[in-house]
Amino acid sequence: MAVSIEDAHRHLSRQVMGRPGVVGTAIGVAAGRPCLKVYLARGGGGKGARIPGSCEGYRVVVEKTGTIRRLPS
Repeated sequence: MAVSIEDAHRHLSRQVMGRPGVVGTAIGVAAGRPCLKVYLARGGGGKGARIPGSCEGYRVVVEKTGTIRRLPS
């Protein structure tokens, strides 16, 4: 049985959150196909954070977003 993208996202999040520069993860689309995204506070392609190229058969795309802050409520 194939792993759902939601389960793969949870697995990836557990793997990478807390690593240097990682500020978030998401489910997205790249080249017309479902993918997992890892957002970094700064560039470098995730080398310091050691981001995998795939997770549970889904491509992992790294994007530089800058720091993400929660808006005041």
